[in-house]
Amino acid sequence: MDMYEAGAAVRREVLGAARVDSTAAAAANDPFYQHFVDFTTTQCWGYIWTRPGLDRKTRSLLNLAMLSAMARWHELAVHVRGALNNGVTEDEIAEVLLQAGVYAGVPIAAEGFKVAREVIREYRAES
Repeated sequence: MDMYEAGAAVRREVLGAARVDSTAAAAANDPFYQHFVDFTTTQCWGYIWTRPGLDRKTRSLLNLAMLSAMARWHELAVHVRGALNNGVTEDEIAEVLLQAGVYAGVPIAAEGFKVAREVIREYRAES
C-alpha cells in the first residue's frame, strides 16, 4: 500500500466517511484544491499518522493542543471529532483545553471549549 492509500484509510477511520467524502468531492471538481488534498493525505495522514511511534489517541491529543494554541478553530472542530473517534474522552479533551488555557491564554481555552462543546453535542446526538 502506498502512502496515499494508507493516508486515505487512516483519514477515513479518524475523521469519518462523511468528512472525507465531502473533501474528495470538492477536490474532484477543483484540480487546484486537489494538490492540497493529495499533500495532506500523503504527508499528514499517510506519513505521520501511520508511524508506529505514537498511537492515534496520543496524536489526537497533540493535535488538539497545537490547534488550540494556534487558534485554528475550524481545524480544532475537525480534530475534536477525530479525537472522539480515536477514543479520547470528553474529560481528556477538557484537560487539554485547560492546559492550553494556562500556556496559551484563557481566551484560547474559552474558544476551544466553545468549539469542542458544539462538536461533542453533535457527536452525542449521532451516537
